[in-house]
Amino acid sequence: MMPTSPINNIRLFKSVFTGREDVFALRWEKGSKSGYMPVYFYDPYRYRAHKMNGGTFQNYADKEYLPFTEKEIEKHLNGEQHIGVYPLLKDNTSWFIVADFDKVEWVDDCKKFITACKYS
Repeated sequence: MMPTSPINNIRLFKSVFTGREDVFALRWEKGSKSGYMPVYFYDPYRYRAHKMNGGTFQNYADKEYLPFTEKEIEKHLNGEQHIGVYPLLKDNTSWFIVADFDKVEWVDDCKKFITACKYS
């Protein structure tokens, strides 16, 4: 068994939650609402001027995604922030797979699903 260390935890997180490396989401809360939104790098002074001229963040062009780095994962694992990964890669593939088995014969359905995955 691999000893627990921050770098090993980060590597484990990256191996289990493989997604896009050029963007990640951060959880937000405002009153009774909450959600996730992509994290951007932008100049707040230029954005303020854009906003004063009637612009919104949505139509503000001078922004770019903040990349998904090991430092962001470390902050997540330390409880400093709640992040989300973007599982759909730029080439429309994904490392994630999700299946829902909840009917009477769910065990048989699981076995069939596993078999299909192995031989596809």
